[in-house]
Formats: sequence, C-alpha cells, structure tokens
Amino acid sequence: MFKTIILSFGLLSLMNCNAQKEPKTSAKTNVEKTGDAKITNQKSDIIYFTEGENKFFKEAGMNLTFKGISEDSRCPKDVNCIWAGVAVAQVEVMGLATRPMTINLASTDNKSRNYSTTSEFNGYTISLADVAPYPEAAEGTKALKGKYKIGIIIKKAGENPTKK
Repeated sequence: MFKTIILSFGLLSLMNCNAQKEPKTSAKTNVEKTGDAKITNQKSDIIYFTEGENKFFKEAGMNLTFKGISEDSRCPKDVNCIWAGVAVAQVEVMGLATRPMTINLASTDNKSRNYSTTSEFNGYTISLADVAPYPEAAEGTKALKGKYKIGIIIKKAGENPTKK
C-alpha cells in the first residue's frame, strides 16, 4: 500500500511539472508573441492580427505589430453616405537590421487623400486585405476601439507585386 501511495505522488509531481511548461496566456496583456509566421506566395493567404498583436516572419526577417486603427470613417451599415469612407491601420514593421517604423495601410487606394492599401519594406510588399468589424450606426466607431482585427498579405516585392 505504501508503494502505491509513493508511486501516485511521483506521477502527480511529473504531471504537474509538464503542466508548468505550457505557456499561460493572460487576458490583461494586449501584445501577443506568436511563433514564426509563414509568408506564402498565394494571394488568398491572409495573415490576421488583433490590436496589439505581434508576429515575427522568419523568412522575411521582419517583425510586424498591429498598433491600431488611426482613422475609421467607413460608412456604417444601413446608412446612406456620400463617401464610402476609409479605415487606416497603423502597422509597425522592423527588420533584423532596421529600426522600427510605422506604416499606414488604408482599406482603399485614394492618391488624392494620400491613402494606400500597400507599402514596401525590405523587399516585401505589405498589403491590407481586411478590416473588421464594420461600424454600425447605433454604436459608431468609438465602440470598436480595441476590438479591431486586420488581415494583411505579405509578398516578396519581385513576385507579383501589388504596388508598382
């Protein structure tokens, strides 16, 4: 009987050690470190970021952080607007040998207002593909602060660039 008790305590200790090795995520932190993200050459491969999320792309040697939405003038659902509006995402990019810089990616291209859906950095083209959620008339854009999610596409600049 004594050997069984000792053996069960030993197994419990080993199981506890294994549980401590798994990373614990905190709901309080906004910045999330993920593993190496992959860059593919297919157009449909969208990489999603939540506000404050940080991803490292080993293949490109760059780190991307979605800082937030600096402007969201998109026309709310079920509202008639003169202009469809635009959402501008601030993305901080940093290469292995470069300082961090913030690029603005807009949901639509409009050269007269200095909006662009793409930007180039270290030989890669970074394009904004999606901004969610879409504003609603009742809540407006202030209620969406901190809840935004963007989708971006990263391609090597020489392979089917989205910006010339």
